[in-house]
Amino acid sequence: MRVFLSELFFELKKNKGSMIGVVIIILSVVVALLAPVLAPHDPTHINAEFLKLPPSFAEGGNALFPLGTDDLGRDLLSRLIYGSQVSLSVGFAVVVLSLITGTFLGVVAGYFGGWVDKTIMRLTDLIMSLPSILFAIVIVAVLGPGISNAIIAVSIVAVPNFVRIIRAQVMVEKNRQYVHAAKLFGASHFRIMFVEILPNCMAPLIVQASLGFSDGILNCAALGFLGLGAQAPMSEWGTMLSDARSYIESSPWMVTLPGLCILVIVLSFNLLGDGLRDALDPRLKKQN
Repeated sequence: MRVFLSELFFELKKNKGSMIGVVIIILSVVVALLAPVLAPHDPTHINAEFLKLPPSFAEGGNALFPLGTDDLGRDLLSRLIYGSQVSLSVGFAVVVLSLITGTFLGVVAGYFGGWVDKTIMRLTDLIMSLPSILFAIVIVAVLGPGISNAIIAVSIVAVPNFVRIIRAQVMVEKNRQYVHAAKLFGASHFRIMFVEILPNCMAPLIVQASLGFSDGILNCAALGFLGLGAQAPMSEWGTMLSDARSYIESSPWMVTLPGLCILVIVLSFNLLGDGLRDALDPRLKKQN
């Protein structure tokens, strides 16, 4: 495992974009973990005398609030810092749920084939035939607004991507000699699927997980913007955008700052995903 990680890091270093993404992601994780230390104010504290203050470097700003305040006088820097906790946690939860569910269904479909494969794939085709964000909105509308239900909805939408990727890999691997040997030794279907085959299908899963992280953050932010995700007074970037849209002309920093945070973190995970794809794809290695 150590050798694999060292080789992976060596390949990633060749891609400057992916390394930029890694640095930004690491910084974001550090900021999220140290939010109580780094945040200058309580993100939910209302300062009635400091409503819609611009950033401190702009005219009319206040040094107490480096990035200004929102319409309720809450410190934007503190809310953005705590928002990184929410967004990264949401992305992680979405990836874990969709990865576990999609991997299980994809392995079962690819290994058994027949009616099992057809049933699972028709369900995934049905989900993929619907616009992802609209389907997530329908699920949240049924379950009720909230960050937990938003995570469930986005995870369901993301499952088909994992199912299709792992199914294709399993269909190739199940015809390998080591699988036939495991069957001859009397290994159970469970052992063959999850102990013999699955470890050899990890490369595309790692890439999809990194890309799924950015999709999870973006979709949950979209649901928050629509009022179906995180609810007040939770500091979440999509919810901050929704609260500030009425002031886009009079107080543009209230919209720009959370929007930039979403842009940077999503772009970072996409850059990392592209780098992982290049590093783990043997065909691309040969070209390089």
